[in-house]
Order: sequence, then C-alpha cells, then structure tokens
Amino acid sequence: MPEGVSLQALAEHTGTILQGDAQLRLYAVASIDKAQVGEISYIRDAKYRHYLQTSPASALILPPDMAQAYDGNCLISTNPYLTYAQAVGLLYPMVRPVPAIHPSAVISAGVELGEDVVIEAGCVIGAGCKIGDGSWLHANVTLYADTQIGQRCIIHSGAVLGADGFGFAPDRRTWFKIPQVGNVVVGDDVEIGANTTIDRAALGSTMIGNGVKLDNLIQIGHNTQIGDYTAMAACTAVAGSVQIGKHCQIAGMCAIAGHLSIADNVVVTGTSMVSHSITKPGVYSSGTTIEENAVWRKNAVRFNQLDKLARRLQELEKQLAALQNKGST
Repeated sequence: MPEGVSLQALAEHTGTILQGDAQLRLYAVASIDKAQVGEISYIRDAKYRHYLQTSPASALILPPDMAQAYDGNCLISTNPYLTYAQAVGLLYPMVRPVPAIHPSAVISAGVELGEDVVIEAGCVIGAGCKIGDGSWLHANVTLYADTQIGQRCIIHSGAVLGADGFGFAPDRRTWFKIPQVGNVVVGDDVEIGANTTIDRAALGSTMIGNGVKLDNLIQIGHNTQIGDYTAMAACTAVAGSVQIGKHCQIAGMCAIAGHLSIADNVVVTGTSMVSHSITKPGVYSSGTTIEENAVWRKNAVRFNQLDKLARRLQELEKQLAALQNKGST
C-alpha cells in the first residue's frame, strides 16, 4: 500500500482545522456513499447528514455545524468542496510531462514558445502563434495562425482556436464570405476543454480572460469577450460579439445570442436561452422542466394561446373597471 498522507498534512495543505488523530494515514478520496477505511470524503449538504453516523470513511471534511455533531476524525472547513479539491490535489498529484514538443506536432514559422511548454502528439500550431510559459497542449490541439496563449494554460485534446468566425454577407441568393482577419487571445491560467472551439475575430481579437475555465464541447463565436475567472460548462454556445463579465458561471447547454452583454457575477442555470443583455448580478434561468409528453403538449398549446388570453383579460379588466366606476356614481 502507498505511504499515504497524514490528516495533519492535509489540514496544513488545505488551511483547515483538524479534529481527531493528526497522524491518521489516508490513501484516497471517495464519494460519501462509497468511502471506506483509509479514505477521506466530504459533506457539504444537509441532505447527506445521515452519513455522519453510517460512513466507514476514516476521515471527513465537514462544515463547522456538522463537525460539532461528529466525534470522528475530520477537517473543519467553511468550504468543504474546495477543501475536497485541495485534498485530491495532494493525494493524487498531477503527473505533468517533461516540457517537450512531440515529434508528430507541426509547428509553423514564426511561432514563439515560452519556457516549460508541453506540446503533445498531433498538435498543429499555425504561423505567428505565441504560447506562454508553462502552458500544456494535449494531443491534437489546433491553433490557427496568430493565436496567443498565456502562461500556465491547459488546452485539452481536439480543441480548435482561431478558426474563421461565421461571417457571411447575403449576396442575392448566395453568401459572400467575410474575411476573418482578427485572432484569438487567451489570458493566463486558462483551461479549455476537449473539442471546444473559439473563433478568431472578424476584426480585432476574440478575448478569453485570465483564469477562465471552459468545459468540453463549447462554441465561442468571433469577437466575443469573456471576463476573468468566468466558468462555462459543456455544450454551451456563445454567438459572436458577446461581452461576458468577470466571475460569471454559465451552466451546461446554454445558448447566448449575439451582440449581448452580461454583467459581472452572473449565474445562468442549465439549458437557458439568453436572448437579451443582463445588466445586474444574480441568478438567471429560462426554459421549462421536463414532464410527461401528454402534459407538455397541452401546455405547449396553451402557451400559444397566451397572447389571446392576455388580451381577453385586459378587456375584462377594462369592463370590470367601467362597471365599478358606474356603480360608485
């Protein structure tokens, strides 16, 4: 069995308060419903509170109120989820490849690479690209010409940065392609998921701010600007020329229409359609939850009747007001 990590070391690494046996050795992290002896898990939601009495885990990560009711080994944290993430990092240290360029990668002319860059198999780096210190491109990443990547970025397999934006002008019964002459600029400490695409700007730059986290299978349209430390989940599509603020959270399968702006500290819940600008921080949602098809079909019909029903209601309110005025005279 590996040496493991002491509970004391985990407490020091995560900046949490230790309760119990400081010398306890832990070897793995597990979900609360599957954790066993030798493992550490976490609880951050009251609905899992019953595991305090039943979990065989050797240690738990708990918020202060739950720690008071627990007499076992634990780390007391005001943010158990963050502490869990930090514990995973200590127990499962990332194995980073030795800085190198794989022989199968294709590097064009005029490319600038910083120190300690990793470029894995099958990557294609276009002319004039810049990649900052410590960045890591997994296999089969494509950077079109003039793309700029900051320091300590991680770009996962299949991502494509700098392809042409969707720009076409109508020309009678056909389309005239608008040259996309801008580029993509990615800040520092950005992570971009597998098969995500970020289009080059028509003019200027498509900008991804520092610390942005993009999940897999995301589409970012040309000239979009994403503010620092915003996170976006899988399968979301952002049209062109969108301004997204700092510290936003965009959930999965959202659609954001073009030429909109979203303020800082906005949360958009899953499968939402953002069709107008959001000017204030807060949590925003759209769409309907799933239901039986027969019920949904009835509601869909009624949805199409809403305008007529609203007009009828307004007319009835006018008639009622007239009768009330007549009765009061």
